[in-house]
Formats: sequence, structure tokens, C-alpha cells
Amino acid sequence: QVQLVESGGGLVQAGGSVRLSCAASGRTASNYAMGWFRQTPGKEREFVAVISASGRNIFYVEYADSVKGRFTISRDNAENTGYLQMNSLKPEDTAVYYCASATTPGTTVQAMQYAYWGQGTQVTVSS
Repeated sequence: QVQLVESGGGLVQAGGSVRLSCAASGRTASNYAMGWFRQTPGKEREFVAVISASGRNIFYVEYADSVKGRFTISRDNAENTGYLQMNSLKPEDTAVYYCASATTPGTTVQAMQYAYWGQGTQVTVSS
């Protein structure tokens, strides 16, 4: 079992920045990829970013095209915590953001390959 708790959401103006955190506990989450997804009412959960488990301190990352160059995913295995730094925010980034722990150490953008999910944190970007 893995428990994931997100924090850091809130209200921010367009062009601003927010950093989300995802604290993991339970099984060794550092052995698995960690991803971020987001969801707005009436829409399916959307992939945002993923970071692999570390292999010799090398991480692989993937981003949705809509956030490339603006968002940065990272993780601190010593703290068992993942992060999503979101810069140059746009109103269309408004959503509930979820972190998730994958069933694989490699990156995956498919929600079905994530076994554990946090409760979500709301990010609202005002224009």
C-alpha cells in the first residue's frame, strides 16, 4: 500500500507560479514512477507529467505538450516526496491535480498503470 498526500494548491493569477508537493508513505514509492494528472469537471483525468524511479541517480521525465517548458517534475527520494513546479500558469491550467504512484519504475502516461492516487489538490488560475 502507498498513501499519497498532495499539498500546495490554491488560487494564483495568470502568469504566476505554484509548487505542488506529494508526500508518499507505505511501500517504497521511490522504486516506482510518480506521475501528476489533472481533472476538470466533466472531463477525463489528463496526464500532466511523470518522473521515473531513479536508476543510478538518473531520472527520466515526460510532459504533456500543454505544459512543456512551463512545468517541472522532480522527486526527492530521501524525503519520499514528489514535486510539480508550475510556472507561467494559464487559466486553462485550472484543475484538481492528483499525484499517483505507478506500477512500473519507468515512465508511463496511462492512468491505468498507476495503482495509487492522492486525494487531489485544487489549483485555480485567475485571468
